[in-house]
Amino acid sequence: MKIRVLIVDDHDMLREGLTSFLKAFPEFELVGEASSGKEAIELCLRLEPDVVLMDLLMPEMDGITAIQHIHRAQPNIRLIALSSFGEEDLIKGALEAGATSYLLKNVSAQELADAIRSTHLGLQTFSPEVASSLLKIMQMPRRKDLIEPLTPREYEILELMVAGLNNNAIAERLKISKFTVKNHISNILGKLGVKNRIEAVRIAIERELVHID
Repeated sequence: MKIRVLIVDDHDMLREGLTSFLKAFPEFELVGEASSGKEAIELCLRLEPDVVLMDLLMPEMDGITAIQHIHRAQPNIRLIALSSFGEEDLIKGALEAGATSYLLKNVSAQELADAIRSTHLGLQTFSPEVASSLLKIMQMPRRKDLIEPLTPREYEILELMVAGLNNNAIAERLKISKFTVKNHISNILGKLGVKNRIEAVRIAIERELVHID
């Protein structure tokens, strides 16, 4: 049976390149393409692919948030984070959200094909640079779990961040200015002791700080 693959990337050219790559291997079947995390979640529910190639940095909803949603709803789907970036925060976020494998986009066609086959079987595959970063992560001391309490409004905004909304969408939803949203998010990052919103979302999910449907 063919391995059914879903491609998720907000760049048309990259999706086209991955489509051509999949066609070169008869054991793979492209079942769909998504340009955002939100669209990926919807397509996974409808198409039930075996493996998802997930970009991490996308507008509307980032890949880590999408991985979290898909993994919770459909744990049988294997997820490969396929990113241009190998920062430790991104790697940790993707794997903790439910990704099985993490590859950089400079991976060769054969390496990507091997990774899809292995990931489909539940085996982890990492680019060498990612494996090196993982070793550093494992050697780092764990962050203390203590955080400064968030205000009710900050919890509300954090919940919308976890849902994948960007600053403009949050401002619209809460009927407040984008500047106010930015200030709240800055406070949230400081209280959680993280550097960016991806880390904040990961911490919120890990510690169950917000309600997730």
